[in-house]
Amino acid sequence: MSARRWQRPSWFAVVLTLVGVASFVRLGIWQLDRAHQAERLLDAFDAAPKAAFEDFAAVRRVPPEDRFPHVRVRGQFLADRGWLRDEQVRDGKLGVEVYAAFASEGDDVLLVDRGWVGWSHERGTQPMLPPLPQDEVTLSGVYAPFPGNGVRVGGNALTRQTAWPKLTLAIDAREIAADLDRPLLPRVLLLDKEPASGFVRSWTPSVMPPARHRGYAVQWFAFAVAAIVIFVLLHFKKVRK
Repeated sequence: MSARRWQRPSWFAVVLTLVGVASFVRLGIWQLDRAHQAERLLDAFDAAPKAAFEDFAAVRRVPPEDRFPHVRVRGQFLADRGWLRDEQVRDGKLGVEVYAAFASEGDDVLLVDRGWVGWSHERGTQPMLPPLPQDEVTLSGVYAPFPGNGVRVGGNALTRQTAWPKLTLAIDAREIAADLDRPLLPRVLLLDKEPASGFVRSWTPSVMPPARHRGYAVQWFAFAVAAIVIFVLLHFKKVRK
């Protein structure tokens, strides 16, 4: 006959288990905190286009980290300069996100996201872009961080092109500043919606969804439970009577 009895664990096993459980729980709590931060950013982003306009001069160089100012900017677009962020999908359709350089008051250069246009990528075709205004204009929009670029493959595509607008998969502030040979302001202006603009303007911030953070938190807590279960099973052994 046999029965199960508790075998006294070594101090090493106890310490290792406690450290593992504490680490997994801490990572789970951290992911829950990240989920709360993402929710606050998403709420702030949703509220930004409806908020009152702020003084752009007060936020242009040192923008607030926890919100997205709604601003007006006066200046002029730099002629014959633009970038197309390729492989952008809207409502199941393939297209490009269109960016332009804008010389604002004080001669600061601001990158402006004009919006999305469809492009089938058929050979010999180019996306149909509404022309840039030639005169001084006032723009309004949300002053938001540069979009996330994910994994980069193939290096800087801008240096290999001479025709404008340039096609790229990444909107990188340093690469575009080098392309212009002028410094850029630290954020992008996401233009307010305008039905007659010819662009689709549906903005989403570059943050991981809160639900994904919570999913990661559940995984870390599950690892903590698994560590405890393994510890118990390893030290509750069968013995022969």
